[in-house]
Amino acid sequence: MVLGLSKYVFPEGFLWGAAASGTQTEGAASEGGKAKNIWDHWYEIAPERFYQGVGPAETSDFYHQYKDDIKRMKDINMNSFRTSISWSRLLPDGVNVNQEAVDFYQNVIDELIDNGVKPIINLYHFDMPFHFQEIGGWENRKVVESFAHYAKTAFQLFGDKVKLWTTFNEPIVPVEMGYLNDFHYPCVVDMKRAVTVAYHTMLASAMAIEEYRKTKQDGEVGIILNLTPSYPRSEDEEDVKAARIADLFFNRSFLDPSVLGEYPSELIELIKEHDLMPETVEGDRELIKSNVVDFLGVNYYQPRRVKKKESPIDDSQGILPSHFGDPYIWPERRMNPHRGWEIYEKGLYDIAINIKDNYNNIPWYVAENGMGVSDEERFMDDSGMIQDDYRIEFYQEHLKWLHKGIQEGSNCFGFQVWTFMDNWSWLNAYKNRYGFYRVDINTQERHLKKSGLWFKEVAKHNGF
Repeated sequence: MVLGLSKYVFPEGFLWGAAASGTQTEGAASEGGKAKNIWDHWYEIAPERFYQGVGPAETSDFYHQYKDDIKRMKDINMNSFRTSISWSRLLPDGVNVNQEAVDFYQNVIDELIDNGVKPIINLYHFDMPFHFQEIGGWENRKVVESFAHYAKTAFQLFGDKVKLWTTFNEPIVPVEMGYLNDFHYPCVVDMKRAVTVAYHTMLASAMAIEEYRKTKQDGEVGIILNLTPSYPRSEDEEDVKAARIADLFFNRSFLDPSVLGEYPSELIELIKEHDLMPETVEGDRELIKSNVVDFLGVNYYQPRRVKKKESPIDDSQGILPSHFGDPYIWPERRMNPHRGWEIYEKGLYDIAINIKDNYNNIPWYVAENGMGVSDEERFMDDSGMIQDDYRIEFYQEHLKWLHKGIQEGSNCFGFQVWTFMDNWSWLNAYKNRYGFYRVDINTQERHLKKSGLWFKEVAKHNGF
């Protein structure tokens, strides 16, 4: 590849990297002074819920192998990496700092910087400390205040070197998976409680941003949202309304307050209409309005396709988002059969234009994009390298649409994949692999895949 012949060249200084989380990569779940989080607890009481019985203690061992792994990042020309601090590792009792954790995260940050890899540090990635969950987790405003203390502590400890922070990764996911179905602990199905959890999470993000601004440090703070463009089946008024409500619940419930400083009026009216309003405290509205993000991270995997409600409504568990519309199968869709997700690359372009047109063209980056495939050993050649051309094609097609959005003025500054190496993924454990590096979970050895070689060239030439 020669830069002058590259068709898709990205802006100067563009970030090329990968994303991960502490719980999914560190391992060492009971080492180094770490307290239990909800995943450690859930695995203790229900290991059968996890694919092949693999729990968070058996993740990719980044806690011990970070130096070699960061060297591997440099080897494929990554210039950025996003991971998360484990709240229950840094502050095991929620108040006092664990020096072993400080040393670990300082070493990781230093190693990244020394290898020319910009650290982007996220504060919360689905990993509520269990002792806080026991008092209600995000349902309890005391936990919101404890999060602000945690954020302040992290900024003070690491903010001299970390210049890009994010408060939450995909905050809608613990709401949806933990309080609207049973795929995340605490496995509650109750929309009123879900709304409270979402609201308190948004307050926690705003409080963390407020704490960052108080530090007067010279970095920026944002949030990472998984945006799923909601496409109606047709222009029929009821189909369009169903898609708009899905967008309100799953995208704009965090996007609008994070970037614009206020909730959509239509969402507030809908919540009030169904008696789902959370308790508010004087000053909440001003807190959210005055602490919007500096930048936005966007995770994009698949679209949401919606039609008017046609299936029978089961109201045995009260009102739920599914009561406002049904999923719709687009006749032209292409699927990732391993993950069960639609592949729709243009969705990334639509997100880019939406941010440009409706969200002040805020600086943003693709914080996750990836293709999970099971049993990847099927695609291994005689040398031991997985020939994941399907993943290369997936990234190329998404990058073409992202490039188009940037050409049309969307203010995107980076593209990070999920993920650098195969890692543990909640209930799915190691079922679906996403990494540039294959991880043998029996030996913890890493092996580069073909997609890693492709990415090495793309990052080197800032395009393809």
